[in-house]
Amino acid sequence: MMLSAAIPNGTAFHPPTFVLLGIPGMQDQHVWIAIPFCSMYILALVGNGTILYIIITDRALHEPMYLFLCLLSITDLVLCSTTLPKMLAIFWLRSHVISYHGCLTQMFFVHAVFATESAVLLAMAFDRYVAICRPLHYTSILNAVVIGKIGLACVTRGLLFVFPFVILIERLPFCGHHIIPHTYCEHMGIAKLACASIKPNTIYGLTVALSVTGMDVVLIATSYILILQAVLRLPSKDAQFRAFSTCGAHICVILVFYIPAFFSFFTHRFGHHVPPQVHIILANLYLLVPPVLNPLVYGINTKQIRLRILDFFVKRR
Repeated sequence: MMLSAAIPNGTAFHPPTFVLLGIPGMQDQHVWIAIPFCSMYILALVGNGTILYIIITDRALHEPMYLFLCLLSITDLVLCSTTLPKMLAIFWLRSHVISYHGCLTQMFFVHAVFATESAVLLAMAFDRYVAICRPLHYTSILNAVVIGKIGLACVTRGLLFVFPFVILIERLPFCGHHIIPHTYCEHMGIAKLACASIKPNTIYGLTVALSVTGMDVVLIATSYILILQAVLRLPSKDAQFRAFSTCGAHICVILVFYIPAFFSFFTHRFGHHVPPQVHIILANLYLLVPPVLNPLVYGINTKQIRLRILDFFVKRR
């Protein structure tokens, strides 16, 4: 009765807005902190936009590997755009307020796109496995229809696994607590404001992290073990080098994506003595670093992409 009396009618235990503090304890440095983040965001937009333009406009690149790269660039663009614009508004315009439903929408897309990108990396590992271990059947196994179905499955999986986050948050009463010490809305950051047990949120969050992202890592590792075995059986060193070179860019992208993500995850769960500022900066970097570095990795390591980029800028002069 006391709880219901303290909450105005029609709020359904949910505050109309949340307040995103940014980086607590570093508010005076927000203006300066925003500069490198904004620069990285611009690099991500330009880099992934260039990759998309080159692949879409060049029919010679309409092959499975580059179509998956196209899907990766799209998820990268969405991933960084879910958080960076609002973060820059907080840092430069002091726009700390976000609506309740806007916060849930941001939370949904942050987690859903992250899960989707993990699935895309798994699909790219499968592409490399087929190219090296089943080269004669490559085009028949990975035709346009199959690639379309894989892309749809990646997106659908992310949406299905993350949608329960919204339901789990909706069931929680907040009792007037609405200040989030973060730069964006994420599942546990919102759940911790509730004045009720968040054990289901914690259990489901860990389950998704282990069963989705963790399983992707296991399957990617398995595919590369099979690739390594196949490459080592090749008769010549030159053939082995060519096979490894086709996987080099993808391995770099995998490391860029998972290392910051898992470092942030384990630091947040077990690094109780790590300052909250470090947690928040890491949480932003694991969403921003992959979109910035992925185009650079593929631009440098993939000959076809590198040549198209050079031709593109030469023609512009």
